Amino acid sequence: MERVKVTWFHAVRGCVTVRIAGSGTERLLSDAAGDGIELLALRRTSPGEIECIVTVGDFSRLRPHLRRTGCRLRIVGKRGLPFQLARIGRRKFFAAGLVLFFIGLYLLSSLIWRIEIEGNERLTDEQILAAARAEGLHVFQWSFRLPGAEELSRRLNTALPGTAWVGVEKRGTLVTIRIVETTEPEPRTLLSPRHLIAKEDAVVTRITATRGRPVVKKNQRVKKGDVLISGILGGDGLHVNVPAEGTVRGLVWHEYDITSSLVRKAKTYTGERRTVWHAVLGDRSLKVSGFGEPPFAKYESVLRQENAAWRGIVLPIGRIRETQLEVTFVERRLTEEEAAAEGLLQARADILRKAGADAVIRAEKILHRKTENGKVYMKVLFEVEQSITDEMPLVQPQGE
Repeated sequence: MERVKVTWFHAVRGCVTVRIAGSGTERLLSDAAGDGIELLALRRTSPGEIECIVTVGDFSRLRPHLRRTGCRLRIVGKRGLPFQLARIGRRKFFAAGLVLFFIGLYLLSSLIWRIEIEGNERLTDEQILAAARAEGLHVFQWSFRLPGAEELSRRLNTALPGTAWVGVEKRGTLVTIRIVETTEPEPRTLLSPRHLIAKEDAVVTRITATRGRPVVKKNQRVKKGDVLISGILGGDGLHVNVPAEGTVRGLVWHEYDITSSLVRKAKTYTGERRTVWHAVLGDRSLKVSGFGEPPFAKYESVLRQENAAWRGIVLPIGRIRETQLEVTFVERRLTEEEAAAEGLLQARADILRKAGADAVIRAEKILHRKTENGKVYMKVLFEVEQSITDEMPLVQPQGE
């Protein structure tokens, strides 16, 4: 008998691999060929036994020949479309659940779960979200119901006042709205008529009047409350009041009493550490490891929270890693010169903080210094060049 190979057509119809044993196998093969039954991939496995593949349609036609020849048949395997369909039919609930799972996954990934806003300063998030909602963009909206990104950007740019450009970007379930606001000139503050006066006793080092009349000169000593730049222009009964503007700098003397300890306590890390884990659900956490008291007398805790995420969505579940670092405090003894230098450094920083960012320390003089009870005491005079202007409103006389 000619050996016929299995083709895709046979697989579609369904095939059964069988083994036929008995003394009448030769007669069975002859009768099957005469009846038009195709025995595919025919081979002899042992004396008196053959193996072949039969289509589902020919399998039932083969049974009469088995009875007539006294041969026995054993099914080895099944393959093909009919058997796959039958297998799926037996697992229809599983198959239906699998299909529903993928449908649900697709639908969930088609929803907008989060909207982020970047670049806005004057416009509030609520204003931008309200404009986006009016265009159909909001949380739990279907992605396929939204217009294109360019069209949505154009609409939002029209709807939001004071925007030069609006960009909309969608990544998965996250939509990012980027705002570029128009640059508006700062409104000029209307100033009331005023004098600029000295806020400290000082010696003037520089004066620049952009509006008003300068009253003092460089190197002139002034007292607190003296007029530096007058807001009254004119004379002989004809005058006008203006808001004086300008810059006046002067040398101001500050006397400081400084106390600096000779002993400093410094915190150091020993390198010993312990890790404790916490499970997080919403705004609650539960310790899951590291029970009991820490093995350190003193320690600091560093917390790091890690939340689970899916397709860009941060889920309200996660974990907190708490790292407990052992610390120790070491005392360091300073010399008198080192303690005095640290005290002067702190005093300089305090002066510059109070006098303004443009202040400059021109000189310093230690008037008195002593050491007792583990501390250094100093009285220091600082000469600082700084802005010395303050405002004094001009009051219009009654009847003018």
